[in-house]
Amino acid sequence: MNEQVNTAQLTPADFTTDQEVRWCPGCGDYAILKAVRTVLAEVGARRENTVFVSGIGCSSRFPYYIDTYGFHTIHGRAPAVATGMLLANPDLDVWIITGDGDGLSIGGNHLLHILRRNLNCQILLFNNETYGLTKGQYSPTSHQATRSPSSPGGSVDSPVDPAGFALGCGARFVARGVDTQIKQLTEVLKAAYHHKGASFVEIYQNCIVFNEDVFEDFTAKSNIADHQIQLESGAPLLFGKDKSRGIAFDPSSLGLKTVDASSGEADILMHDPANYNLASALARFANPDNPVATGVLYDNPAPVYTGHPVSTGKRSLEDVLRGGFSWQVGKNE
Repeated sequence: MNEQVNTAQLTPADFTTDQEVRWCPGCGDYAILKAVRTVLAEVGARRENTVFVSGIGCSSRFPYYIDTYGFHTIHGRAPAVATGMLLANPDLDVWIITGDGDGLSIGGNHLLHILRRNLNCQILLFNNETYGLTKGQYSPTSHQATRSPSSPGGSVDSPVDPAGFALGCGARFVARGVDTQIKQLTEVLKAAYHHKGASFVEIYQNCIVFNEDVFEDFTAKSNIADHQIQLESGAPLLFGKDKSRGIAFDPSSLGLKTVDASSGEADILMHDPANYNLASALARFANPDNPVATGVLYDNPAPVYTGHPVSTGKRSLEDVLRGGFSWQVGKNE
């Protein structure tokens, strides 16, 4: 994110284009689009300084629906295009829109490099565990045994955990949101915007046509309290309808465990977004017996990549040719 000074306060409607939105009726992308427009207005974004970059997929139609600059690029290469933009003009406010297929399959290497380099941008990965645009094949995040047109007998691949992947790449900001939980999602997006460096947000998105309710175990209203833990900085890691369960450190596995917190005797952990080990453990904690962590998992800023190339690039060609190490090739006299 780059802090912007906006003399005229814009509204979400000011970020709406005249393009017909061509997602399926009821698609979770509509809710995400609304949340992003709301955030842009609330943070005072300037349309002339904001760029949305996408690859290929349902989510990648996003630039058509935001009234800013936008690039609908090629499959998996949005991070590469965004890197060029930011190196040429570090003052741009760049948002990268990708999906679990676009970002973690053909684009996995590009996503890795923009995260480890820590360029100043926001990366939103819509995860619906399927290839929606090409009619429902299994994706890198699909669970084993997923039946699809490309895996009629059930997929055998182990799924990629997007948040865990981002942390492993060296991302300094990693968060999760849910398409239908708009209040939390907008807060997560604002936190991502205000982070200096690469911000990675995984958004659980419901594809009602090819993978409906794939996340209902923890996103259905009746399941949120018991199967989702919404993270807050400095708050105890408690969940359940009456906050009777919590997360504690497990010495035997050097990991996390779910414990009974009703007696007040359990040593419940406090959430510290700057703690990399805690964030990594929370990212991989979810299973049928443990809750899915949403909100900001990790927020620990570091110097951004664009500063060094710009500072070293302001040299004359003569200085570049004559500077540094040099040698002569020829017969010794």
